[in-house]
Amino acid sequence: MYTNIPTDELLTIIETTCKNYDVEEGLKRDILKLLKIVTDQNYFQFMGHTYVWSRWSSHGRTNVLHTARVLPPTPGKIKNCDILLNFSIMGYFRYVDDLLIIYNERKTGIEDLLCCFNNITPKLNFTIEKETRGSINFLDVTIHRDVNRFSIDIQRKPTYTDSVIPIDSCHPIEHKYGAIRYLHYRLNSYQLSHEKKEKESKIIEDILHINGYNTSVLKSVSSSKKHKSGTEKTHWSKFTYFSKETTAVTKVV
Repeated sequence: MYTNIPTDELLTIIETTCKNYDVEEGLKRDILKLLKIVTDQNYFQFMGHTYVWSRWSSHGRTNVLHTARVLPPTPGKIKNCDILLNFSIMGYFRYVDDLLIIYNERKTGIEDLLCCFNNITPKLNFTIEKETRGSINFLDVTIHRDVNRFSIDIQRKPTYTDSVIPIDSCHPIEHKYGAIRYLHYRLNSYQLSHEKKEKESKIIEDILHINGYNTSVLKSVSSSKKHKSGTEKTHWSKFTYFSKETTAVTKVV
């Protein structure tokens, strides 16, 4: 997927930011030159042919997103704030390009709000998904709107499969336990009701069983988490993988 970042505007924003922070002229020139190289080298191959994507940035997406994190508020961001205030938005949450907005239907015309967002720049086109029967999916959770409160449940798409790295694979044990740690962490960190937590626990146990694991591995993951929480902060180093011996070396180091 190609991210919706207009790179020509990005260069202008960064150049303006450099001027506002009195960045030395030579350094500013180098920053803009490097960024232009990253955003221009946007090639991909398909069926033996090489293409150049001319509209949006994809190759170098991570660099663009990291750059966006250090930028101060821009006129576009300020305009977004004005729109949210004018439409009496009660809650606004964003993760990359996914937005969740909480509003009162009696005070906010959501279609008019969508129109305002789409008028910010012609290069971005927002779509809207409304709640269905008091529920809506956002990232990996389903949010339920009750009379006086919200509640959440773990959301799995229709294309979901219960496959993780099976126990009999040749992957290192750290890789096999990665998904299990994630499922265990999500189960215990999300504010689920008792019934939904029990339901999710049963799903995790089924996933382990299908992939050949003993459910006791959950206790191992839990005790390992508690043990690490009381120790000093771990310092990590990078190793380039060249053979199976690399795994043995990293364990010793």
